[in-house]
Amino acid sequence: MTSCFFMAQQDQDIQSKLSWKKILLPVVLGVGVSAYLLYSALQQPYFTEAYSDDLTHVWKDSNSNGTVDFASPEEFSLFDEGGELPTQGYKEVSAVTMIREFQWTHTALLALFFALIMLVIRDFFYMVRLRILTHKKLNWKASFQVIMLWEFASALTPSVVGGSSLAIFILNREGLSVGRSTATVMVTALMDELFYIITVPVVILFVGITQLFPESEAFTIFGVNSLKSVFFIGYLFILLLTVLISVALFVYPRGAKKAILAMFSLPLIRKWRQVASQWGDELVLSSKELRNEKKSYWLKAFGATLLSWSARYFTLNFIFLAFTGSFDHLLVYGRQLVMWVILLISPTPGSSGVAELAFNEFFSYLLSPAFLAIAAVMWRLLTYMPYLAAGSAVLPTWLRRTGKSLKKTGSPA
Repeated sequence: MTSCFFMAQQDQDIQSKLSWKKILLPVVLGVGVSAYLLYSALQQPYFTEAYSDDLTHVWKDSNSNGTVDFASPEEFSLFDEGGELPTQGYKEVSAVTMIREFQWTHTALLALFFALIMLVIRDFFYMVRLRILTHKKLNWKASFQVIMLWEFASALTPSVVGGSSLAIFILNREGLSVGRSTATVMVTALMDELFYIITVPVVILFVGITQLFPESEAFTIFGVNSLKSVFFIGYLFILLLTVLISVALFVYPRGAKKAILAMFSLPLIRKWRQVASQWGDELVLSSKELRNEKKSYWLKAFGATLLSWSARYFTLNFIFLAFTGSFDHLLVYGRQLVMWVILLISPTPGSSGVAELAFNEFFSYLLSPAFLAIAAVMWRLLTYMPYLAAGSAVLPTWLRRTGKSLKKTGSPA
């Protein structure tokens, strides 16, 4: 009877944390900002190349950069009909006309198809990594549901919070001990941070540090108005976090246990101190198991991390490829690395609203505002919205399946 009550309480708790009401805020924020950007883009005049009788404007290079900026009205002036007819000129067109006349070629459609494939690859290798880290204690179905719920939880919380705390609960309900669940989540975070720490210097080496940042310094975060400063502060924070996780898992797990017990000595949560002590003991045991893992275990897990995160970033490259055939793919990849730091400290659920604004700032050099707004919508549809839908669909099924297992064992491991 007590076990049934405990399970019912658990189900209610997780359903309240992942309720449909919590989905509304990120969706409204994301759709609202996207709609605003698209509306603003549709109001702007654009220019395109024209010849002989069609031309109405000439280029004057107002910013002296030697490049024609088709989305900037200041770059063009009306052609003086009394003057000599230039061999090449420009004409003003509306954003609606540009969108209507855009040709959805086979290449563009193929690029969007590969963007969708990147989504599949991303989640597949997340599942592979989870099975490696748990020594295949989770089958493919369970791994898929865990990943969807993990991403769902992350989509409903600010990026700085993430879905890690709920992920521990999810893994525990799948049959892993709390200590092993905590260790698995910590190793997952460690792998993600290592990927970032290693990839950033490599991209800087090939792209250069100057090009990674947009020309505009419109970001002001926590009083810091230099995007470069924000980025390097964020990078150092990630580096420090990686060191702390490594020390807690591999060097001084008993110290991590002491830190947990110290935290649970606070008046409001002191009643769970005994449970926290058990978690700490399990974490120490899990740490010992992790230190005895073979090199192949770590190489496979990091390889899956590398493939998953690469697919995550290349999704945007393929979206851009649908609209323009020539651009620096490594630069787009690198700017996503910088943008990720901005999204990491976003206060909104799943960085909704902030992600769309940052996207517009980082990639305005690549497409006209109208097509950039469309690309931003596609990007969020492929990298964010699917997890809101999938998580909502998976949650009831997962609760029933794991609930049956709990009835057999009596309680989570």
